[in-house]
Amino acid sequence: MKGNTAKMNTKSHEFIDNTIYPENKQESYNLIHAQLKALLENETHVIPNLGNASALLYLALPDTNWVGFYLIKNDELLLGPFQGKPACIHIPIGKGVCGTAVSQGKTIVVPDVHAFPGHIACDSESNSEIVVPIIIKDKIVGVLDIDSPVFNRFDDTDKEGLEEVVRILASGCNWPDY
Repeated sequence: MKGNTAKMNTKSHEFIDNTIYPENKQESYNLIHAQLKALLENETHVIPNLGNASALLYLALPDTNWVGFYLIKNDELLLGPFQGKPACIHIPIGKGVCGTAVSQGKTIVVPDVHAFPGHIACDSESNSEIVVPIIIKDKIVGVLDIDSPVFNRFDDTDKEGLEEVVRILASGCNWPDY
């Protein structure tokens, strides 16, 4: 069964066709994983691969308003490739959802960002968030960060699906390149 006919990008009011993604979330992630692997084929550079991954996820995941990556540089998170509104450029480790995911070394799902202590509000329209650490050789090198204007947008299926996205990127890129 196919998904909704279009996803409205509320910022530009343009419609994004996401009809190829099944309504079943797990089936949708299976397709996303296959598409990401195809995008990474014969390309190992980190930055263009993260750019394509953020675009893929932004188009494929309904009810998201920001999808992107932060990479660790000089003991802080530095903004990497993303889709959405302009974002915070520097995030200290241990601060906000992204910095907390790094300091705790695990995926964090936040149903209501306004209730998260120390949340960094880069976009006031974001209401929920998921952050997945990128781990290379037992070291966190960055995070995948996704925001939604919908409360409680992310669940265990998203957590598992996005952790697999990060594993695909971890194994498919030459991380020293960034």
